[in-house]
Amino acid sequence: MTLVMGILNVTPDSFSDGGRWHTADAAIARGMALAAEGADIVDVGGESTRPGATRVDPGEEVTRVLPVVEALAGEGITVSIDTMRARTARAAVDAGARYVNDVSGGLADPEMTRIVAELECEYIAGHWRAFDDQIDAPDAFGDVVAEVRHELLQRVRAFQDAGVDSNRIVIDPGLGFGKGTDENWGLLAHLDVLRAMGPRILVGASRKRFVGAAIARDGVPDADPAARDHATTAITTLCAQQDVWGVRVHDARAARDAIQVVSAWQNALERQR
Repeated sequence: MTLVMGILNVTPDSFSDGGRWHTADAAIARGMALAAEGADIVDVGGESTRPGATRVDPGEEVTRVLPVVEALAGEGITVSIDTMRARTARAAVDAGARYVNDVSGGLADPEMTRIVAELECEYIAGHWRAFDDQIDAPDAFGDVVAEVRHELLQRVRAFQDAGVDSNRIVIDPGLGFGKGTDENWGLLAHLDVLRAMGPRILVGASRKRFVGAAIARDGVPDADPAARDHATTAITTLCAQQDVWGVRVHDARAARDAIQVVSAWQNALERQR
């Protein structure tokens, strides 16, 4: 069954909910709520990866996430650390995180491959080419599915060469990172191509701009990212139908409900065969 990864931004500037869970106490309470609402994994991030975001000081990132990771892991919640820095990854795993969710696939910090190999944790490799201000154009793909697959394979091999078992690697097509609207939908429509690389794919479409563009009224997208939650749940449903390993979402309850409905539907079909 598809897993639910609940998003917990311990940041003041994330595109959707920056500042809501910025203090440790608020973030811990939110993480507990996400788990109660059906999140199998709580993904704790201390640095926004939204377009145009300013990078935070490495020490500040660790200060933001560490007490949250420690508290949630101490409650038996499976925690992921959303970071591009090896230093933060090590600190969080030492504090109890089981996954490192790196949207850069190890490209942002050359130490990440070595650290992940040493930590023996689960690693999520996102597709990414560069920081937002270094990307020439968001539609710089000829064949987005083939190119993303090829570049993710390169990242997987880099981690394997460092000593990371391939069974510990999850791949993420990096929706929204340097990709235009049509390219994001193209990747979602061809998840089967990416699944040929391995059984575990994480889809992170929640509240992203390309989702808002699909549901725009009179050609004008809603400015509120939370207005994209129902559309995000539709994507979750389609992912669950394809038995995608996991979805990264803001609304854990809606995602869990959608996945359970798909499961009930599929079980009924199986009983009739």
